Amino acid sequence: MPASHRGIGMTSQRTRERLVGRLMEQGIRDPRVLDVMRNLPRHLFVDEALATRAYEDTALPIGNGQTISQPYTVARMSEALIENHDCQVVLEVGTGCGYQTAVLSQLVERVYSIERFASLSQKARRHLGELSVRNVQLRHGDGYQGWKEAAPFDGIIVTAAPAEIPQALLMQLAEGGRMIIPVGEQGQQTLVVITRRGDEFVQEALEVASFVPMLAGTKV
Repeated sequence: MPASHRGIGMTSQRTRERLVGRLMEQGIRDPRVLDVMRNLPRHLFVDEALATRAYEDTALPIGNGQTISQPYTVARMSEALIENHDCQVVLEVGTGCGYQTAVLSQLVERVYSIERFASLSQKARRHLGELSVRNVQLRHGDGYQGWKEAAPFDGIIVTAAPAEIPQALLMQLAEGGRMIIPVGEQGQQTLVVITRRGDEFVQEALEVASFVPMLAGTKV
């Protein structure tokens, strides 16, 4: 792995191990998720000026009023998606800088990811290209519409919070498929797991959440 991928100083392997230790203390248990969090160079997904903070367990700005989710949130959503679930084809709504996308790419067979900001989608494409990620397809589009041509999905992860669960995304879940989504107005959000059982969608609340709002439409 090139030195820029391994990191030095505040982006070193030792720093990453400390992060993994914190994730375990917060209840992340799946060894597959912990291994990805340990080995994926998060500092490549943030602005160079913030690289020394890349392995803090905190969200960081990535432009356009968006953030790279805190590592715990990424790990928690990823773990909930794959726990006791054969999850091969996944839709991600809200690519952002591509960090959650890269995590998913190491855990499932194929990832489709939509981003409403063209500039962030392009940035994510560069980041994923640097890491030679080959099993991801990106689209600049409206996440509320999902990705109908690639449906049904074994799993859907939504990285921004709608006030109500988008119907189009529910319809794109496969039978037995699972969606991890934060729902609610800012300050009143809950991270939920939704499992499709025929025409029924069973909801389970995971924990209190704090995400940027999910907005319709696209931006440059």
